[in-house]
Amino acid sequence: MNASVSVIFQGNRRIATVDPADRGLAYGDGLFETMRAHRGELPWWDAHWARLTLAAARLDLPLPDPAMLLGEARALLAGDDGVLKLLLTRGVGGRGYAPPVPAEPTVMLSRHPLPPRAPAQGLAVRWCETRLALQPRLAGLKHCNRLEQVLARAEWDDPRIHEGLMRSTEGDAVCATAANLFVLREGRWRTPAVDRCGVAGICRGWLLGALDALETRLDVTDVETADAVFLCNAVRGILPVVRLGARQWTLPAPEYREVAALQARLAAAHPAFVMENL
Repeated sequence: MNASVSVIFQGNRRIATVDPADRGLAYGDGLFETMRAHRGELPWWDAHWARLTLAAARLDLPLPDPAMLLGEARALLAGDDGVLKLLLTRGVGGRGYAPPVPAEPTVMLSRHPLPPRAPAQGLAVRWCETRLALQPRLAGLKHCNRLEQVLARAEWDDPRIHEGLMRSTEGDAVCATAANLFVLREGRWRTPAVDRCGVAGICRGWLLGALDALETRLDVTDVETADAVFLCNAVRGILPVVRLGARQWTLPAPEYREVAALQARLAAAHPAFVMENL
């Protein structure tokens, strides 16, 4: 898959372009899901739709018919591997923050090429200066306001740095700009809680069950002194971290053999990740 292609719906009607008055453009009033496709199928569709349903209920956003969208997604993917993005907004509204009642949602499905393969030697990451604001009502949601991540990702252009880790305004480690964070400490995997900020990722959710991981607060020292660190998301899978500032981890240390075993388990759960193993 070499090109980006999209289809747009207003309610159940296909439209050619997004209306300039759409609240997703004006206010980021919407949600999105980014899914890894394998041979035209979406193995984690049910998990993505469940997260979208929970988030839409919290924002009081109407949802389109999931069977219709899944059929359109399959047609768009045309049997290929790639990335599918589903973007849902509250639809068209007048000037001002008050949401339209009733709302007619806008939905855009777009397909995209796969991202580059992760480096075999693991990721080098840095701490970002941009912080994540605490907002429990939006915590965990993959909403359309991603300006904090945009500013954080703009902090570096060094190709030797593959990702940036983000902290909350109180200093807790939360995530990477486009991935969740897991660390191994005292024999147990831990991941930052996302009850005040951050995104409850789909791959993160799978790993919580696979690892019996602990959701907790983590500070900078907890990450920098961990026995192993990896990032994860639903498009790139599990990504081992080998350098964070002055701290380096060695592959394949025993702890990272455990990460490789996790990658193999992930491949059994989602066939698109078979080639992502170390």
